[in-house]
Amino acid sequence: MSMSYQARQVGDVTILDIAGRIDVGVDLAFGAGGETPLREVVREFARQGQKKIVLNLHDVSYIDSSGIGELAVSVATLRNQGGDLKVVNPGGIVQKLLRMTRLDPLVIDIKPDETSALRAFGGK
Repeated sequence: MSMSYQARQVGDVTILDIAGRIDVGVDLAFGAGGETPLREVVREFARQGQKKIVLNLHDVSYIDSSGIGELAVSVATLRNQGGDLKVVNPGGIVQKLLRMTRLDPLVIDIKPDETSALRAFGGK
């Protein structure tokens, strides 16, 4: 199963609803044709001035170390440009694997839901 995303705006925050797997065996890619890596998607949003991003992982069935690396690179990209990235709704195995890395909350800020993520950005 490949990955896909849908982007939507809530105020000045971009929410990417992601579906599929984030692993090296299935392209770490988004969009038509699956040829754009996550970090490039995030960089493109940042270039457009959208530097507050929430990744909704509700429909992500699996993530491996490569995918976790992509998340960390995406966070660093946004923070270097004065923005940030939050992860929300990781289910079952995804949440377990993200917690095992111990990157939360120092590198990857995981929130239980979109409302919490929006509040963390200073929204209502």
